[in-house]
Amino acid sequence: MNTNTHSVKIHLFLNICLGLILSVVPVQAKAPDFLLQADDVVRGDPHAPITLLEYSDFTCHFCKKFFHDTFPKLITEYIETGKVRFVYRDFPRGLGAPLRTADAARCAGEQQAYWPMHDRLFTGDGQFSNENLKKIAADLQLKPEQFAQCLDTHKYFPDIEKDLKDAGSLGIRGTPSFVIFPTNVPDDPNLILIPGAFPFETFKEEIDKLLNLQSTSDSLSPASS
Repeated sequence: MNTNTHSVKIHLFLNICLGLILSVVPVQAKAPDFLLQADDVVRGDPHAPITLLEYSDFTCHFCKKFFHDTFPKLITEYIETGKVRFVYRDFPRGLGAPLRTADAARCAGEQQAYWPMHDRLFTGDGQFSNENLKKIAADLQLKPEQFAQCLDTHKYFPDIEKDLKDAGSLGIRGTPSFVIFPTNVPDDPNLILIPGAFPFETFKEEIDKLLNLQSTSDSLSPASS
């Protein structure tokens, strides 16, 4: 392991520990810049009026529960209908498998297979050694050499560390955690934080609330008069 990789792993470990002891803090009045990123891999219409941002860990039991129990309903009612754009961000709760799986999804994304890998990690058997992740990549028909090189060099550790820091600045300290907000983020945003794998009805209530606010705002704007 080279010195840079070792340093990144130490920083990640410290940030993971910090995330476990952070107290919940109010969301800033001004929306942080990282809510929308140019390199986001979006599920759904990129121009959907509402964004659902998940901070999660592929090895987390409650994250898996959200994926199986709630996410399919969100896809059907909001994501596939163009109302919500979904973005996944990494919040590994430790080194080892949590970090490897986050890296694997990003490595798959290099070959336009981020979401297939995302889904396989949540539906697999939970065995996430490097070799097993490479087998999943082979099942997804990814180029094996490219994927292996990406995974073995820990290419995306710095980006994963950034996700951890961003989440911490919002007061997020566990997984899964969600941020719901208008995609065209106003200066004084309506940011809704959902700290856990709540049932679909909780997400529906909050998304509908923002959609109604968005609709009211559009109807009152000068352009619509």
